[in-house]
Amino acid sequence: MDLVRGFWRKHRRKILVTTTCLGSGYLLYKLYNAHTRKLADLERELANELENDEIIKTQMKAHFENIQMIADSTTLPHAMRHLSSRIVEEIPVSSIMEKLSKGKGTLTPSEKLHLWNELKILSFTRMVLSLWSVTMLSLYIRVQVNILGRHLYIDTARGLGSSHLLEELDLIDRDDEQKFLESADYLASNGMPSLISNMQSAVKEVLKGKQLKDVLTTKILQETVIRILDVFMSTGSPHHWIDYLMMAQDTTTILPSDTTTTTDDVSSSDATVSKFHLLITETREVLTSTDFTNVAEISLKSCTVALVEEMEKQTGLATGMQVAKLLPQMEKTTPEISAEPEKNRFLQLIRDLPEVQLFFTLLYSNMPL
Repeated sequence: MDLVRGFWRKHRRKILVTTTCLGSGYLLYKLYNAHTRKLADLERELANELENDEIIKTQMKAHFENIQMIADSTTLPHAMRHLSSRIVEEIPVSSIMEKLSKGKGTLTPSEKLHLWNELKILSFTRMVLSLWSVTMLSLYIRVQVNILGRHLYIDTARGLGSSHLLEELDLIDRDDEQKFLESADYLASNGMPSLISNMQSAVKEVLKGKQLKDVLTTKILQETVIRILDVFMSTGSPHHWIDYLMMAQDTTTILPSDTTTTTDDVSSSDATVSKFHLLITETREVLTSTDFTNVAEISLKSCTVALVEEMEKQTGLATGMQVAKLLPQMEKTTPEISAEPEKNRFLQLIRDLPEVQLFFTLLYSNMPL
C-alpha cells in the first residue's frame, strides 16, 4: 500500500496529464466519428433527394405528354363535333345558295343582289368564325387539361408524400372534374349566338366597301380575314371574347339552393364548388394573360395563312378572283377548318407552333406566365 502511495506521489502529474490526453483524444475521436456519420447521412439524403427530383421530373414529363394526348384524342374531338354542327345550324349559308339556285329565272335582279350580298356576309362570317372558334377552342381545351392535370399530379404527390403510384389515386372529386371539362362545350352551347352577331358586325364593317365584282387576290383575302379578326377582337371591353368561351365568373360560385340540405351536405357542396371555382378562376387568369393573347394572335395568323394557301390551291386565287365566284369555293373549304382532329391540318399547325408548345410547357410546370 505504501508502495502504491509512493508511486502515486511520484508520478501523479504524469498520470493526470496522460489520462487527460487520453480522455481528450477519445472525446475528439467520438466527435469526429459523429461528424463523419452526420456528413455521410447528409450526403446520402442529398443523393436520394436528387434521385427523387429526377424521378419526379421524368414522371412530370410523361404525365405532361399524356395530358396533351388526352386533349387530342378525347376532349378535342367531342368539342369539335359539337362546334362544327352548331356553326352549320346557326349560319345558314347553304340555304341562301339553295334559294339562288332554285330562283334562277324567277328572282328579280334586286332579289338576286340581296341574296348575293347576304351570301357574301354569311360566307365570310362562317369562314372567319370557324377559324376563330377552332383556334381559340383548341387553345382553351389545352389550357383546361393542363391546369387539371397539374392539379391532379401535385395534389396526389402531396397526399402520398412522394411521386409514386400517381395513377392509383384520384384526389379531385369526379363530378367536379367532369363539370370542369364539360365547360369546354360552353362556346357551342351558350356562346354561339352572341359570337355570331359580333363576328357578323365585324365582317360587315370590313366588307362594306367590297362589291361582288371586286377581284380578290391571295394577299387581299389574307389581309381581309386578318382585318376582320382584328376588328372583332378589339371591339368591346378588353378580353370580351373570353365570355364566348366560358361562363361568367360569378356564376361558378352559386351553391345549390336546396332547403333540405344538411350541414354536412353544405360543407361537401362548399368544397366541390370551391374546387370548381378554383379551376375556372385559374383558367380565366391564364386566358387574360399577355402570353396567352400573344399565342392566340400567332395561332390565328398562322391558321389564316394556311387557310388562304389552301384556297389558293383549289381556286387559282393567286391570279385574282371575283368575290361572287369565290363565295362557293369558300363554302367548300370552310368545313375543313372544323374537321375531326386527326384530319385537321389547322389543329396540327397550332399544336406544332413553337410558341404554343413553350406556352403549355410553362403552364404545366406552373412557371410565371
